[in-house]
Amino acid sequence: MYGVCGCCGALRPRYKRLVDNIFPEDPEDGLVKANMEKLTFYALSAPEKLDRIGAYLSERLSRDVARHRYGYVCIAMEALDQLLMACHCQSINLFVESFLKMVRKLLESDKPNLQILGTNSFVKFANIEEDTPSYHRSYDFFVSRFSEMCHSSYEDPDIRTKIRMAGIKGLQGVVRKTVNDELQANIWDPQHMDKIVPSLLFNLQSGERTESRSPSPLQASEKEKESPVELTERCFRELLGRAAYGNIKNAVTPVLMHLDNHSLWEGKTFAVRCFKIIMYSIQSQHSHLVIQQLLGHLDANSKNSATVRAGIVEVLLEAAAIAASGSVGPTVLEVFNTLLRQLRLSVDYELTGSYDGSTNIGTKIIKAHEERQLQEAVIRTIGSFANTLPTYQRSEVMLFIMGKIPVPGVHLALPSTGSGPEGTRMIQIMLLKSLVQVTAGFQTTNMLTALPSSFLEPLLSFSLTEDPEVRLLVLQILLSLIDRHDNRPKFSNISIISDISVLKLKVDKCSRQDNLFMKKHGQQLYRHIYLGCKEPSSGRQHYETLFALLGLLSVELANEEVVVDLIRLALALQDLALSTDEGLPVFNRCAVHALAAAYLNLICQLTTVPAFCQHIHEVIEVRQKENPYLLPEDVFVDNPKLPSSPEKVEGDVLFLQSKITEVLGGSGYNTDRLATPYVPQYTDEDRLSKRKSIGETISLQVEVESRNSPEKEERTPAEEITFETLKNAIVDSVGMEEQERERRRQVVEKFQKAPFEEIAAHCGARATLLQSKLNQIFEITIRPPPSPSGTISSGYGQNQSRSVPIYEMKFPDLCVY
Repeated sequence: MYGVCGCCGALRPRYKRLVDNIFPEDPEDGLVKANMEKLTFYALSAPEKLDRIGAYLSERLSRDVARHRYGYVCIAMEALDQLLMACHCQSINLFVESFLKMVRKLLESDKPNLQILGTNSFVKFANIEEDTPSYHRSYDFFVSRFSEMCHSSYEDPDIRTKIRMAGIKGLQGVVRKTVNDELQANIWDPQHMDKIVPSLLFNLQSGERTESRSPSPLQASEKEKESPVELTERCFRELLGRAAYGNIKNAVTPVLMHLDNHSLWEGKTFAVRCFKIIMYSIQSQHSHLVIQQLLGHLDANSKNSATVRAGIVEVLLEAAAIAASGSVGPTVLEVFNTLLRQLRLSVDYELTGSYDGSTNIGTKIIKAHEERQLQEAVIRTIGSFANTLPTYQRSEVMLFIMGKIPVPGVHLALPSTGSGPEGTRMIQIMLLKSLVQVTAGFQTTNMLTALPSSFLEPLLSFSLTEDPEVRLLVLQILLSLIDRHDNRPKFSNISIISDISVLKLKVDKCSRQDNLFMKKHGQQLYRHIYLGCKEPSSGRQHYETLFALLGLLSVELANEEVVVDLIRLALALQDLALSTDEGLPVFNRCAVHALAAAYLNLICQLTTVPAFCQHIHEVIEVRQKENPYLLPEDVFVDNPKLPSSPEKVEGDVLFLQSKITEVLGGSGYNTDRLATPYVPQYTDEDRLSKRKSIGETISLQVEVESRNSPEKEERTPAEEITFETLKNAIVDSVGMEEQERERRRQVVEKFQKAPFEEIAAHCGARATLLQSKLNQIFEITIRPPPSPSGTISSGYGQNQSRSVPIYEMKFPDLCVY
């Protein structure tokens, strides 16, 4: 009977007859549209038959594939697509299973056309929003197969391109179908991301040499849609744009692995392009997660070659610039701590020439110039991150970096790397360069809070070191901190300007916070400027920077008192250049004279006192005629014309303190203060700033204590601090602790075991002692009554106060309430 049904078409089920009728006799004629409409109407009228229709179509397609009847295969897939688009009933899930089974059959074929046909059908299915969820559907095969197609190595380049594009579209379809459905397989699992992301990056890399697109995803033209690179980028952007907070790590980790495995960090270009796409595509509030992963990857590669680390740092630099304020995230100091640690490691590697015996890089030789390039990249990245921070956080970062700068003999907690003093000096310079980057563009309205003493004092102490490069970096940091109106470029060169209005200086009234700042730290700044001019190793750059610092103080933080102090400082610099006790070279003497002249020319025009300006200009004119080497135009040039030996400078070429005091006194300035020559107060800080070791520091401190003691003549000479002395002190402190512990044990034992009467007597004696002391205090505080009745006459005619306790005094009723 079943055999008869199989042979006689009239006895076949209706859905099979309808399916058979859509296939023409000649596959070249294509799908029979009229019969397809009948099949669609039947499927909509009897949805319970939809799964059988799908199963039968799948059976026919499998048979046609096996018989290589590819025309009928295309017709079957077209029919499936139309049924899928038309039907959205409850039983669609069973039909979809048949559909996916047929797509899988096509993708397993070795024929490129069938693979592309199956992919296109899957993409159409992926764009359909299903009304009913599916709990058991799996897309693992499709992820693996589409990823494999993305890496196709077919011989014909045109067909290879089509296969790769089909694979990219298929992955895009899988992402769209699964990413927003919690019931589907989690596409963000590492097992899927480790296939999808490398496949996309492989195709993106093939177009690395083409012109980079705009950062924002734009609608591509028809021609661009044919490019696998552009299609890959759109797919990658879509994938990242759908990533939630918890999925960012799984999406970025395969990118890092791909760049590692294919050594793409060293070229930098492709790695930067990948992370630009990532940073522009993800949600902005998640950008700090990408930064944290990059920092962790940088730490993991801390013993890799300098070019690899430099590539990661360059990517960090670009990523931070894109992410702006959200780039650092909640762990601000951790970001800078990681970068500073890499900076210190790079310095150690450069000086020691080894990665601490690590074997993961074989016998690769460390190249010093590559390490220096890495150091510069890290410093730029630190500045880039700092520029994204608000003022209060930037102040914290400045303080954090300052705490990392090693001071010889003090920061003993720093790891000993064997690089010695030269390593310490290089780390100092690198960290100060980092501070220069962090402070660039620093703007604050309250200098006191932005520059606390805990930051300013260590910074100023570095300005007194013997190293000229360190001093110059400190001065540059001070300029960035003080300059709040972009006046710094206008003081870049030292020159005599007859009319400073051409500089277009921006001068605001000094605020109360600025006045407090200068009252607290002004003398420190003056002293360090004076001592900086006094250094024999100071060069042209140092004096130009010191002039800029004086100029910025005058326009940013100057009130009347500060102006007076700055004029006194300039005159003190002139005296310094005249002094023969300091042993300054000829260039330094002339440079200090020129610096004082240029600054007095500036400050006299800022004060707008005509007599003051006249005196300064007269002296400058005399110098131009008689001693041009005392002016900046002849000193701060490439080949200065200076006298071979120091000449005696006197007469009209000098600025006179008495004359300046007289002319400014007439304009209301403090003449007493002006008439007092400025003398820098040398402090312990100045003496300790050039220390070389901890032993020298201790001996200096002992000496200072002995000098400051009022019993100097009675004291014995300062004891020499040696290792044995410190050892004995530690042993003595241990003995004292043991004695204290024994005394406490005896007290506890006494209260535990002694009879009650003894304990009571002991406490009573202490109470009596306390009472007697209180009585003495009360006697001292007793005052005589305010009325005359409180005084009596003694027998010798002298008045004697009668002791009346305060609590016995009689007060008027009006005074009592």
